Amino acid sequence: MRKKMIWLIIPGIVILGAVMWGPAMSNVEQAKYNVVESSGSIEIRDYAPKIIAQTEVAGERKEAINQGFRLIADYIFGNNTSAQKVAMTAPVIQQESEKIAMTAPVMQTGNDNNWSVAFVMPGEYTIETLPKPNNNLVKLIEVPGKRFGVIRFTGLAGQESLKTNTDKLNAYIKSQNLNSISAPAYAFYNPPWTLPFMRRNEVMIEISK
Repeated sequence: MRKKMIWLIIPGIVILGAVMWGPAMSNVEQAKYNVVESSGSIEIRDYAPKIIAQTEVAGERKEAINQGFRLIADYIFGNNTSAQKVAMTAPVIQQESEKIAMTAPVMQTGNDNNWSVAFVMPGEYTIETLPKPNNNLVKLIEVPGKRFGVIRFTGLAGQESLKTNTDKLNAYIKSQNLNSISAPAYAFYNPPWTLPFMRRNEVMIEISK
């Protein structure tokens, strides 16, 4: 009976740990922005200038973001000229490579299975004080301030939900007579073990001011 109770308790502990651990790991510095206006789950945001670490990856979207994440994580965990760790930030973002300039916000982008993946660097650094990557596949890039239309949603962010939310955001941008100037970018704020209903995902589209 006692063994049975233990086996009943263990799953609850695991679930509770996942619930608590996901948000704790997501409690990191985030890209800075001001909300210009909002409508439900959609916001118009002005993002501050930033520095990103970016890499280019070929392959399917899901595999590419995993590979790109590993390359940049390797850099921030110490594979750099100073052997210095750089704090993790959020979000990691995905967007079509050929439709966004190299100075795009932290993101993964892709076109014809070519993707760009990037992290925003902590605000305490300048381009001069950041340790330089040892891997020449990782580049440090200064990004100017930009305006984005953004829609926020929860869940696993599969291809269908990304498309659904992209369509909603595009419809809003069109209804407000705003001018979109980039392909959609997909922002992911949580580690993969975060429970779906606690995840923060976003679709971002740059718009002209």
